[in-house]
Amino acid sequence: MLLAARELLAVRSPLDAELMVSDMLGAWWGERVRGGDIEQVLGEGLVDYAAKEGTPAALTLLIAIAYLGTSRQAAKAEGAALAMMESEVARPRWADRVGAVKPVACYVSRDAYGDQDTVVCIFGYRDTTRPYDPASGPNEDRHALVVVVDYNLRGMARDAWVSSHVDKLLEQAREEAEGNPMLRFEPLEPQQARALLEIAMKATRESGGRGRPRPVSDSYSAYHAFARARVKALPPGRKRPAPLYSEAPYSRERRAMLAAEFLASDAAEHLSDPSAASRCADHIIDYGCDQDFGRPLRVSPTKCETFLLDWLPRKVMLSPAEQEAMPHVLAAWVRFAAPRMGLPEQGVRATLDAVWEATAKFTEAYRDPTTFGLDRALVQRLLPDGDLSALARRAFAFPLLEGVQDNIILDTLNPADEADRRILLEIDHADERGRPDLQEHLAWHEEIAARLWDGDPPQLWEAAQRLLDLGHDRHDVLHVLIEIAERIGDHPDELIAALDDIADIPDSP
Repeated sequence: MLLAARELLAVRSPLDAELMVSDMLGAWWGERVRGGDIEQVLGEGLVDYAAKEGTPAALTLLIAIAYLGTSRQAAKAEGAALAMMESEVARPRWADRVGAVKPVACYVSRDAYGDQDTVVCIFGYRDTTRPYDPASGPNEDRHALVVVVDYNLRGMARDAWVSSHVDKLLEQAREEAEGNPMLRFEPLEPQQARALLEIAMKATRESGGRGRPRPVSDSYSAYHAFARARVKALPPGRKRPAPLYSEAPYSRERRAMLAAEFLASDAAEHLSDPSAASRCADHIIDYGCDQDFGRPLRVSPTKCETFLLDWLPRKVMLSPAEQEAMPHVLAAWVRFAAPRMGLPEQGVRATLDAVWEATAKFTEAYRDPTTFGLDRALVQRLLPDGDLSALARRAFAFPLLEGVQDNIILDTLNPADEADRRILLEIDHADERGRPDLQEHLAWHEEIAARLWDGDPPQLWEAAQRLLDLGHDRHDVLHVLIEIAERIGDHPDELIAALDDIADIPDSP
């Protein structure tokens, strides 16, 4: 990387240099290293290495990292750069202008579905040869940071890029929105743009994990450091603008009233199974409220496809009647909700087409666990909340749920009940009854079982799966999880980091 930094000496503008270094810092963005923070191991390691080199290329790289790096990287890079400048190491003329930007204007392009916001933030470089006057505008090198915020991905920043053709970019955005009922292009207060992008980039950062790649564009990592720095150049002080069609929070009572209104509407009159339709409507409303920023009435092709083919198959235990009814109820919901959100007719047609195209795929995407030979009553005991994604981890935590052990009918025990959980775990340890510390050991098994039941944290089950995939015995896996939880104690962040680092069970000495 230090060899590549020599190219920085040949560029002519601070913008080009910042983009090059942002690309370099993005080389490891989103990756992990075992036993440490990758931003510390690689990012701060690069700063330390450049500081020792003391070359013009190293100084130029440090100046850029002082602006683009994490807070720790920036502090170390600034100190090292100042020391090198005192030693009169040469640097390019534009180096003093790195990060010396002022926001000019912000805009947002919104699609009529409410699927995403495309935020455009325009900046310009200040003249650093004269005292900074906040009232004066930038004098050259205008450029636009463009970030796409995807509300079907929990409001994540999904894509980012930079354009120096600002006037052309704005003209094209206005032309696309003019006369198109499916697009809006409007000014956005810089304070709101900062709040929106900070939250969106935080959601992106938190979306990943070991084995869970972030659903972002291929170029996002290259622009991440640049975008993070530019967002900090925007003025703070405002709340994030609400996504399109946001409403007041939906209480349980309000959700029930909305479901009743839907079932009594003309859109739902053709549904043949009122009971199944009612339960399906509840799932649609809950998804809109809990997964889509409190917007149960918002419909779009992407949202409907995501709900039908991704969220439902992972999260909800449907009865056979509900499985058959769901696509029809969702289509009826589109007809009911679209007029209320003012969706243009072409959007309604496109959304209905998407629902019908997804209907055939739904029968393949949704796999009822009972079709694999699991008893429905057993599944319902493990999923009293209907959370289908919890089935595997709960079955792992409580494998003994049927039959008779020690004259106890296991079929009558409820794994969701604390007292019954203890009995199930005691039976699971029947061969260890002579163990002197059995009660303390069972207490830790109870702790891990409760965490697996709740999925708190998600990394616990992910670590268990990695070890099971390597062929390790269930009890050995549980004992590793217990050892980590006991060693770390009540420190959630440290627990997550330790679980992410588990790659295998070390051999016994």
